Amino acid sequence: MGRLKESGTPEMRPVRRARVAVAAVFAVHGAVTGNFATRIPWIQERLDLSAGQLGLALAFPAIGASVAMPLAGRISHRFGARAALRGLLALWTAWLVMPPVSSGLVWLCGVLFVYGATSGMSDVAMNALGVEVENRLGRSIMSGLHGMWSVGALTGSAAGTIAAHAESDARLHLGIAAAVLTVLGAVACHWVLDLRSAPEEHPPPRFALPPRSALIIGAVGFCAVFAEGASLDWSAVYLRDVLDSSPGVAAACTTAFSCTMAGARLIGDAVVGRFGPVRTVRTGGVLATAGGLLVVTAPGPALAIAGFGLIGLGIAVVVPLAFAAAGRSGPAPSQAIAGVATITYTSGLIAPAAIGSIADLTSLTISFCLVTALALGLVAGAGVLRKPSSSDPAAPDPSASEATLP
Repeated sequence: MGRLKESGTPEMRPVRRARVAVAAVFAVHGAVTGNFATRIPWIQERLDLSAGQLGLALAFPAIGASVAMPLAGRISHRFGARAALRGLLALWTAWLVMPPVSSGLVWLCGVLFVYGATSGMSDVAMNALGVEVENRLGRSIMSGLHGMWSVGALTGSAAGTIAAHAESDARLHLGIAAAVLTVLGAVACHWVLDLRSAPEEHPPPRFALPPRSALIIGAVGFCAVFAEGASLDWSAVYLRDVLDSSPGVAAACTTAFSCTMAGARLIGDAVVGRFGPVRTVRTGGVLATAGGLLVVTAPGPALAIAGFGLIGLGIAVVVPLAFAAAGRSGPAPSQAIAGVATITYTSGLIAPAAIGSIADLTSLTISFCLVTALALGLVAGAGVLRKPSSSDPAAPDPSASEATLP
């Protein structure tokens, strides 16, 4: 597989170059999300959508992603990982021009379905390549890659905030962003690993239930993404409604949570390298549980903000480690990664609605008791993220696929 030195060790220079390239891909992917999110109010105002109609439309990206992600493995099998990622990422970045030109609610729902489908498939492809680079380097890099996604999202949202503040037409802003990000993505994809399936390898099914290993790993990711989605969407509301905070303080809580997660992911690989994935996630689960308890018992905004910060710190590396574990869990890494991605996307879809429904029936404080309980689930489930030993018969055979390095 690939070009090898006489000692049998892969040449590391192209692998390190591929690591930089896939990190850039993660940043580009995040920048699309950040740019789009800042112009949602413009789109809502232009189409005169109610809050309920906008909420319906914003469910379609997750629906599209969940439906399409299982196809990513088959596309990579047919065209090779590099070509598949290049094409899927280009579709995702270029499609950014479509939401602001939608002519009505039905059209917007269809556009966002495709937006989510291309996002989800490129997400699976780039995570699969990230896992392969991690395996070849022999050390954790997935947390840093997801940290680069967060950096890209923050950069994109900053650009979108500037455009919105200048009252720029979103069709112009997102059109320019789509062109720039499509070019950057194409350049980055040129240097990623070019993995190709062996000629005798059967293509993965178009649609299939996730393997059992992915279901178990995905359950851990579900807990983390639920806590993330609940905190991102409801932290500001919690401070405003429960703790009577000012709008500025409430908004600062969400920003602090996002920055905490991004920072923790950027340093997460060093922590995982020192303590291993299981101890890292268990400790993170303890921190997130403590943060949840602090949120639901806080008498004022300062302690609640600290609690949300602990939640972000505790869950930051869970999803990257879940993708890495899925990629090691069997002979079909793309299928396992797609399964974990589908579960986590579903969690992100239902979390905001679940929090709101529980709050309507009881209170927002009780809703975050559920978040706290799921954070505790990370402590119990961390063991499924353990790296298999080289003698483990369940570990995937690296010779199962061929790769040509750039």
